[in-house]
Amino acid sequence: MDWTALLLSLELSLWTMLILLPIGIWSGRRLAWTPVRGKSLLEALVALPLVVPPTVLGFYLLVAMGAGSPFGRAWEAVFGQQLTFSFAGLLIASVIFNLPFAIQPMQRAFEAIAPEVREAGRCCGMSPWQILLRIELPLAWPGILSALVLTFAHTLGEFGVVLMVGGSIPGETRTIAIAIYDRVQAFDNEAAGLMSAVLLGISLAAISLSYLATSRLQTRQAHV
Repeated sequence: MDWTALLLSLELSLWTMLILLPIGIWSGRRLAWTPVRGKSLLEALVALPLVVPPTVLGFYLLVAMGAGSPFGRAWEAVFGQQLTFSFAGLLIASVIFNLPFAIQPMQRAFEAIAPEVREAGRCCGMSPWQILLRIELPLAWPGILSALVLTFAHTLGEFGVVLMVGGSIPGETRTIAIAIYDRVQAFDNEAAGLMSAVLLGISLAAISLSYLATSRLQTRQAHV
């Protein structure tokens, strides 16, 4: 069992989830309620990682963040190290390819809130921030929670983009999915099977807790 790879995957998943939480709330809320020109195109761009092969997305991210790109050169000038084949580069790539898993469920959750509820808050003299914190977020919380769990589980098992952008550097970019692939290539099916079972168990536990929490929250809201 490659515990270093597992811990690295968990760290990557947690950071990705935390970064996408405010991004998903802001983007999902804006797409749900704010008239935006070219909304269909924006939604298509958000959903693009769902249909583009991971290796294709990984290739474009590798080019965009590589040492020959303006962004890659700027990063190296500021931080003194290349962005690709590093944990930072892996995290940026993870945030990008998880955008649909974070934004889409949150957008649907905000769309499900009746406009009259928000208008009632305004009539009561509540500020936009108060409406967000005391009305919108509690009502949208099941969708937000689902988005976070999907982001966590998807990051944990992602392979193609991770391999393209990060490679397989032990302790730096070698995630549990890459470790499983390496064990299979080495015909070590016992280790690959153990790591696969652990990965499956963590993902199943995360999704089950999400369903349980969402069910209890919806039941509580129904009795309010």
